[in-house]
Amino acid sequence: MTPQTLPLRLHHHAWITDDQEANRHFYEDVIGLPLVATWTEREVMLGAERVYSHTLYGLGDGSALAFFQFADPKDQEEFRTDVNSTPVRHVAFKIEAEAQEAMRERIAAADYPEANTHVIDHGFCVSLYVTDPNGLILEFAVDHPDAEKIDAERRATAHSDLARWLAGDHTSNNPWR
Repeated sequence: MTPQTLPLRLHHHAWITDDQEANRHFYEDVIGLPLVATWTEREVMLGAERVYSHTLYGLGDGSALAFFQFADPKDQEEFRTDVNSTPVRHVAFKIEAEAQEAMRERIAAADYPEANTHVIDHGFCVSLYVTDPNGLILEFAVDHPDAEKIDAERRATAHSDLARWLAGDHTSNNPWR
């Protein structure tokens, strides 16, 4: 992909919620993402008329997390987001260290279940993980101080690293961890 054809940024990531207010409380009051839009819609989707609300929570670059809730419980079940409990299915955001610490403190103050929140030092970043009320895992990552150098090294070897791994050499290439 040439730079001219790369997407400019994430526009939004959509998910289903069963409770727009519990979701608003988590994203706006606990995590600190502002509710920037609520769309209430009626449209034909997959051959049937559907009534739903669509909320968006803003990120610093203008992108958003979006959540749908259908008025009809049958529609809600049909469009339910399949939540697989694997920790590798998540949405990750870049954040500054001070903002990450403030978020961790807000989560703790909100008495959000500790089992749903943890921190991992990946070497190239330190990540705060939290599971939202819908089962969506969020990662808030603080880059290593040498992030530009690390990024340049990984870009330079990305194809050879993948080829090595695919050929069966599964040794770590993360000296920062």
